[in-house]
Amino acid sequence: MSLINYIKGYLTSKNPAHVVVEAGGVGYGLFISLNTFSKIAEQKEVQLFVESVYIRDDNPKFYGFFDDEERDLFRKLISVSGVGGGSALLMLSSLTAPEIAGAINTANVAMLKSIKGIGDKTAQRIVVDLKGKMGKHEGGITQILSTSYNKNRDEALMALITLGFPKVSAEKALEKAIKQQGTGTENVELLIKAALKNF
Repeated sequence: MSLINYIKGYLTSKNPAHVVVEAGGVGYGLFISLNTFSKIAEQKEVQLFVESVYIRDDNPKFYGFFDDEERDLFRKLISVSGVGGGSALLMLSSLTAPEIAGAINTANVAMLKSIKGIGDKTAQRIVVDLKGKMGKHEGGITQILSTSYNKNRDEALMALITLGFPKVSAEKALEKAIKQQGTGTENVELLIKAALKNF
């Protein structure tokens, strides 16, 4: 746990991976996720929750998060052997917190492996270590998806199978489509079209 809980100040530099926040005459460099960047992109003054990760005793890296929930998930991810701060941040940039929680709680190793730098063994270790331990993220993506959405997903899957695609390939294509389109895709036709682009 970082000695600094949060930093509140002015953004003097920012890009999708790193920001500098000036507070009390000191410029603090923080690594951030794309999720955090998208939420602060238009802001001049920010408050970021902080976590430090020590690579060596004298060389900490500081990470900033838009909210405490994202930091909490980051902490859980880096508690897994083989997952460092950089890998955890990449996960939070590639998927939303509910998507990560959903993948862990449903043992969706394929979704975790789709993230650059996360191999099969690491993805499996994340699931084994964190499944059922997500706390405020426990519901994950399954909590967000409505009954009608799940019905549409099943209909889209049947349509793809009817079109001649193998079930396993169709399921993988749909997973990618759902990740790309987000949980708001509640239209069977759009879901099928998005999945077709993934074959």
